[in-house]
Amino acid sequence: MKIFAYLAALILMPALLHAGSIYDIPVKDIDGKDITLAAYKGNVVLIVNVASRCGYTPQYKNLEAVYQKYKDQGFVILGFPCNQFGGQEPGTDADIKQFCTSKYDVTFPLFDKIEVNGANRHPLYVLLAGDTSPFPGDITWNFNKFLIGKDGKILNRFSSKITPDSPEAMAAIEAALAAK
Repeated sequence: MKIFAYLAALILMPALLHAGSIYDIPVKDIDGKDITLAAYKGNVVLIVNVASRCGYTPQYKNLEAVYQKYKDQGFVILGFPCNQFGGQEPGTDADIKQFCTSKYDVTFPLFDKIEVNGANRHPLYVLLAGDTSPFPGDITWNFNKFLIGKDGKILNRFSSKITPDSPEAMAAIEAALAAK
């Protein structure tokens, strides 16, 4: 197992060394377009690993409400589907997009399905939860959340049980929005 982790680190290292910040890491949007998160530079960002068939899936409603409340103040939520927890996100990107928009009226950006743990952990999650993160450790389940400040620094990490509209999360979002 350590060999696999070492090999994954060697494979991912060039991408991470090339990426100067969270904004430089290559990702694909839900429609398969290659992009980076540079469009969100200067905003407060909440990054969430999401799934459509999870007990926490109703958090899509809370996520959308928080996004609507703060989006005009420089806040954005980025949803990254993941199928690593109980196979609770088995659909294609098109299926996921259709589900989120029709069932929960999601308007915040969604991205290509990725892996958030293990040997194939996406470079974004290596940065968010890897050894050099201020909040290291494997993602424990769907709907873990990372709050990123306007400067691109990781400010907080919330477990699945912490809803995006909880007092704890709302206070952190509001403090990040108020920061210079």
